[in-house]
Parts: sequence; structure tokens; C-alpha cells
Amino acid sequence: MKKVFSLIVIALLAFALTACGGAKNDTAGKDGNKKLVVGASSVPHAEVLEAAKPLLKKKGIDLEVKVFQDYILPNVALRDKELDANYFQTPGYLELQMKENKDFDFVSVGEIHKEPIGIYSKKYKSLKDLPKGAKIIMSDSLSDHGRILPIFEKEGLIKLKKGVGANARVEDIVENPKKLDFSTLIEAKLLASSFDSGEGDAVVINTNYALEGGIDIGKYGIAFEGSDVVPANLVVVRSKDKDKETIKTLVEVLHSKEIQDFILEKYKGAVVPVSK
Repeated sequence: MKKVFSLIVIALLAFALTACGGAKNDTAGKDGNKKLVVGASSVPHAEVLEAAKPLLKKKGIDLEVKVFQDYILPNVALRDKELDANYFQTPGYLELQMKENKDFDFVSVGEIHKEPIGIYSKKYKSLKDLPKGAKIIMSDSLSDHGRILPIFEKEGLIKLKKGVGANARVEDIVENPKKLDFSTLIEAKLLASSFDSGEGDAVVINTNYALEGGIDIGKYGIAFEGSDVVPANLVVVRSKDKDKETIKTLVEVLHSKEIQDFILEKYKGAVVPVSK
């Protein structure tokens, strides 16, 4: 009898566990997961995602936003399946990261907004006012250098090797009459702090970090990327997940008029939405 009783108990437990599992699956979306976890930089990316939460909720998706303070960990977390997607990087950075990390099998599923990189100074009103030997502080991310150096070239302060374009590096400078010093490279997330502490003659700061650091872009920005060359910030996923319905819905919502209006109103032109 004890043996029979034990078998009955085991059977009942197995049935209960199966029932629970079935209920969970019944409430899931078409791809088996209606909860969506997205990694993002705090400003503006996480703020944009927070604005998208109620819109996604109406479509049956619960969005969890994980905020990162650097550009490395969001891709590591995506690779390790701690995230369903991330939203912080540009095409150039994504390409560079995938070249350097062979286990990053990622793809962009949508361009969401653009952030012109800016050059900021507390001492000078324009790039042409920079003195000889001026110290320029910029990101240690090489993918940013192809965006930064052409700003100086456009203003006539340097000349780059012909044809380098978006792949420009400091060593590609062939003329530098003012002998501007581009040797100080630091983590992008530390650039706003360097500016606040008065380091350097000019600091080149990614817009998200300038906003996060509370820098008055209109007051201290002395030069910016041309709107025609600014790369978009992307929603990136693992390649195998690019066709998931939840991912498609996320991009659809981020391209919606509600979110585009939010970006325009919130950031006053420092961040520009990309239409679908």
C-alpha cells in the first residue's frame, strides 16, 4: 500500500508541475516569451524605452530596461542571453565589436535615433579659436575617431590622409599646423567628468554622455557632426532572434509617432528620431 500511495503522490506532483508549465506557456506570446529585456545607456536610450513601456504593454509585452554605464557590457550581456536586445550602439561600433569578438553573432533590427557627437569647451567659442598645441580629449573607442576627426578637418584645422573617411584614425592626420594634441584618450563615460573638471582645451563628448552629465549643449558646444553623416543608434539582437514577434513590435513602437514626438520634445534637437 505504501508503494502504491507513493506512486500516486508522485503522479499527482508530476501532473501539478505539468499543469503549471502549461499555464505559463498559455500566457506567453507567439515566440514563447512576452517579457522583453533590453539593455541600454541611461540617456537617452533608457528614457526612450521607458516612454515606450506603456505602448508595449498595450500590445501584450512587458518591457524590462537594464541600464548600463559603458559600451562593453551591453554586448557581453546580449551574447550571454541576459538580454533580448540592446539599444545604445552605432553601426561602426557594432561592426568593430563583432570583428574583435568572434562570438558576437549580432544583427541590427532597426535605426532609432541619431546623436551628433559634439566638441565642448569652457575656454573657447569655436574650433578656430583653439591655440597652438591645444589639448583635445576624446573617446578611446576607435570607432568614434572616424566621426570626430572629420569635424576638425572640415574646420580646416587638420588634414587627413585621402580616402580614410569614416575609418580615420589619429595616425591618418597628415597636416596639423596648430599641432593639436589628440593623444589623450579616455573611456567615453568619463568624458563629461573631464569636461566638468576643466581638463583639456576641448573635450569631444558623445551626446548621450553629455546629456547624462548635465552639460549645457547650447552653451558649451563649439562644433558638431554634420547631420548628413551622423550614424544612427540601433536596436541590436542575436542573429537568430531577428524575426521574433516581440522584437518586431519593439522596433515598431520605437518608430511610432508617439516616441518620435517624445524624442523631439525631450531633447530639443540634441537627439533626432529616425523614421522607419
